[in-house]
Amino acid sequence: MSNPFTVSLVTWHDGEPLLKSIRESVFIVEQGVPKELEWDGLDENARHALAISHKGDAIGCGRMLSNGHVGRISVLPQWRKQKVGTAIMEALLAYARNHDYQNVDVDAQTHAMPFYRKFDFVEHGEVFMDAGLPHIKMALRL
Repeated sequence: MSNPFTVSLVTWHDGEPLLKSIRESVFIVEQGVPKELEWDGLDENARHALAISHKGDAIGCGRMLSNGHVGRISVLPQWRKQKVGTAIMEALLAYARNHDYQNVDVDAQTHAMPFYRKFDFVEHGEVFMDAGLPHIKMALRL
């Protein structure tokens, strides 16, 4: 059976309202990240992956900065455990490979470390706090 959603790479210009709705719901409302930290001014120049259900609802997203930093991977609660995050990561990693990135990295929330390990990301350094949540740096050589 095929996935009940699709993932597309979009610019901030083209996807802003949908990307914002997911990130506001997951990071600001659910996780309590302050708005001023979530909206860091880096979205305009990032490549974004946007997951849309077959009903047309925005259900997940993520971004890759021009330096290979992956972030803002978020999936609405009702869509978790349905491979949405995996499809978002696969799209971002394919973008990185197609654009000859040598390495990508992520500041992973510690609870998400097993997710990133599935893609062969490796932890570096110590756990640190970001937006009040524990994170660890992880990297992947492509």
